[in-house]
Amino acid sequence: MPTTPGKRFFQFFASVRTGIVLVILVVIAAAIGTVVLQRPMTDPDQMVRAYSPAVLTWLDRLGLTDVFHAWWFALLLALLSLSILFASIERFPVVWKFFARPYRRPEPHFRAVLPMQAEVPIVSAAEGIAAAERAFRRCHLKPQRIENGSVSLYAEKNRFARLAAYVVHLSLLLIFVGGIVDAIYGYRGYLQLTEGEQKSTVDLRDGGRPKQLPFAIRCDGAGQENYPDGTPKRWWSKLAVLQNGKQVAYKEISVNDPLVYKGVRFYQSGFGMSGDLAWVKLVAKPKQAGAAPQQIELRPGQPVQIDPATTVVITRFIPDFVIRDNEIYNRSNNPSNPAFQVQTVSQAGTTQQWIFAAYPEFSHPSEKAPYDFQFADMGMAYFTGLQVSHEPGQWGVWIGALLMALGLAAAFYLVHSRYWAVALDDGRGRQVLWVGGWASKNREEVAEKFKRLVQAIDQEVTTPAAAAEPEPALTAGGRR
Repeated sequence: MPTTPGKRFFQFFASVRTGIVLVILVVIAAAIGTVVLQRPMTDPDQMVRAYSPAVLTWLDRLGLTDVFHAWWFALLLALLSLSILFASIERFPVVWKFFARPYRRPEPHFRAVLPMQAEVPIVSAAEGIAAAERAFRRCHLKPQRIENGSVSLYAEKNRFARLAAYVVHLSLLLIFVGGIVDAIYGYRGYLQLTEGEQKSTVDLRDGGRPKQLPFAIRCDGAGQENYPDGTPKRWWSKLAVLQNGKQVAYKEISVNDPLVYKGVRFYQSGFGMSGDLAWVKLVAKPKQAGAAPQQIELRPGQPVQIDPATTVVITRFIPDFVIRDNEIYNRSNNPSNPAFQVQTVSQAGTTQQWIFAAYPEFSHPSEKAPYDFQFADMGMAYFTGLQVSHEPGQWGVWIGALLMALGLAAAFYLVHSRYWAVALDDGRGRQVLWVGGWASKNREEVAEKFKRLVQAIDQEVTTPAAAAEPEPALTAGGRR
């Protein structure tokens, strides 16, 4: 019994019972994370619709709306990792002894308890060992000669299978460590950009303080492709990464094809109209007789020079105007009834004019303005919605998953088997070749291989004394 607190602590976490309890708790927590809506993946409005305010408050307090980033889930993973580590340390020396120092010479006490064994009559020890060596090679075994007063043979297959369980343990530790790192240092958020806009902060899904990125992301274009019936087929965005004012990365992303830079992933998640004006085309009709009209393209806040003495700029845009008490108000962000305020700077001074796309007769230019403007066309600014995630522990998760696949394949499909052969006196004055076999699992299958090995040895024994003897057969207890 352990006496010191350190030994008691070690034995408690190394016990199978503790490991099973922790596994059950982790599974329950993961199940809750799949049943309860999780904030990083669920829209806040959907959360409000799914739960009452009181229930949602308690779910947030208990961390059940973001289970896989909750402190208590990270603690559970840490305790389970500790249990796996201690259990592996406690049991590893015995396994390593089998792996590093296999029992190569079968002593009498070892032969007495071996489950698979047989005896083949031989004329001499040297000829019997030589015949067994040839038979081992015929059965795709690599025999080793062990000399210690007499010669014996030893061969084994798939020794690595003894360590398969520890490969699985290591894979679980890597997966859990990756989950803990993600829970502590990872984050998920949302970023909305219009064409030409750049940002270096991300709004976190859990409502926390915006996350400052070590670089800026700029949208150089966004769009939507539709099916013939008009339903969305594909959203895309052209994103540029800016570091210290210089472009260091560029990619056109779409759904399931993110941009990854310094461990931060930008996924395409949405696309829509922002309610802002991208550009408007106007026909500028000069009031001077004989001058021809010209079409100009304006962008909000960017002056355009029509002639050497005249510039024009859009100063205000209303997507869906309504006039109330001789004032113009916006009714919605849908550009169904747009209005534009144009400011003209010329030698005559500064003038302003409202242009109504649906009601050109209401557009009254100033008498001092050298041009009269009429609406021709317009384009709205669109935004791209980006899901942002930083999961620094994913390297551990992926490596752990790969190791787990290898470890499980070795544990289930590879069998550590061992074979011995030694020349003995059977106690009745006869020389026999004792053959033994052992398997870590799947013993019925290995028993068939052992039987074929014994038959191969019997065929290799060609001395007259061996030929006079009847063909050896396995007894019910495994002996001849």
